[in-house]
Amino acid sequence: MTEHAYIHIPFCIRKCKYCAFVSGFDIKNKDIYINSLLQEIKNNYRNEKLKTLYIGGGTPSLLDLKDIEKLISLFNYTSDTEITLEANPETAEAVKFKELKNIGINRISLGVQTFNDNILKLIGRNHSEQTIYKAIDIIKNAGFNNLSIDLIYGLINQNLDLLNTDIEKALKLNTKHISTYGLKIEENSYFAKHTPKNIPDDELQAKMFLQICEKLKKNGFEHYEISNFSKTDFHSRHNCAYWQNKNYYGFGVNASGYEDNIRYKNISDFEEYIKNPLKKEEETILSKDNILEEEIFLGLRLKKGINIKNINEKFKIDFIKNYGQIIKKYSRYNLLELNGDNLKLTEKGFLLSNEILCEFIN
Repeated sequence: MTEHAYIHIPFCIRKCKYCAFVSGFDIKNKDIYINSLLQEIKNNYRNEKLKTLYIGGGTPSLLDLKDIEKLISLFNYTSDTEITLEANPETAEAVKFKELKNIGINRISLGVQTFNDNILKLIGRNHSEQTIYKAIDIIKNAGFNNLSIDLIYGLINQNLDLLNTDIEKALKLNTKHISTYGLKIEENSYFAKHTPKNIPDDELQAKMFLQICEKLKKNGFEHYEISNFSKTDFHSRHNCAYWQNKNYYGFGVNASGYEDNIRYKNISDFEEYIKNPLKKEEETILSKDNILEEEIFLGLRLKKGINIKNINEKFKIDFIKNYGQIIKKYSRYNLLELNGDNLKLTEKGFLLSNEILCEFIN
C-alpha cells in the first residue's frame, strides 16, 4: 500500500544559482502542465488514504488557488493527513494563504536560505530579509501552526558569525521546524558553470554544521535527521516516510517514486512530460539485498538510527556478522554508536555520513 505522495511543480520566478532541480520554467506554461499532471495522477493513484501529501518544486506557491485545490481534490485524505506546500517569501499573499488553509493545506515549508541581503543577491534569490518577516506574519495570521523554514550554510562570503546571526534570526521566528543544508555545487546548476569565490571549505562547513546543531538543540529543537530539526511532534512526516523506506508516489516532471519494490523516475524533459506524462524515464526493480541496503542507508540518516533486531527478522540475516567490522571501525572514532539493538550515527558521524553509509552498500 502507498500512503504518501509527492507532486513536483517546476515553476519559479527565477532559478536560483545553486539549484540543480528541474525547475525555473515559465509560469505561462502552467495550464498545460497541470493538465498533464492531472492525467498522471488520475491514471496512477489507486485511491489509498494518504498519510502525507507534499507539493514541492520549484515554487508551488506560484500556482493559482484553483490549481492547488484541483490537485489535492484528487486524493483520499483526512484531517490528520499532513499536506505540505513549499513556498518562497516573495509569493506570500494574505488572502491566498488563508484560502490555502481552508482547502486543506496544513503545513508550509518556506525557502528562507539566509537573512543576509547581500548573500541573497549573490545566490540569485528574489526576496530580502524584510520579505521573510512579512511572509512569516502572513503565514501565521492565516492560521498555519506547522511552519518549517529552510536555511543553507556554507554560502558565499559566509562565516561563523554571519551564520550565527542567521540562526538567531531564525529562532526569533518561533517556527516549529528548521531544515539546514550545506551548500553543494551541483551539476547543471549556475554555480557549476560559474564557480563562485569565497565559498567556505569543508572544514569551515563542518564547524558551521556543529554550530547549528549546538544552537538549535539549546533552544529546544530535536535533531531528528542529518539536516532536520524540529520541536516536539513537528517532524516532517512526509520526509520521515522516505527515511523509513516507505512506498510513495512521485507525480510530475522528474519526480521520483517508490512502489512495490520499484524505484522510478518520471521524464525529466518538460516538453516530453507534457506529451506523455505516463511514461517513466527510469524504473529499477530492487532485489532483497537492494532493499536491505536502502533500509540501512536511509534509516541511519535518522538520529534514532536503525533497529538491528527488526532488520534481522525482516531480512533473515545476522546483521552483526555481516556488518560488524564496519561498526567496529567507526565506533572506534565515535562516529557510530551501538547500544543493544540500536545502531546510529553520532553527531560527529553525521559529518562523514556519506562515506560511512556507502560502506553498507556492496
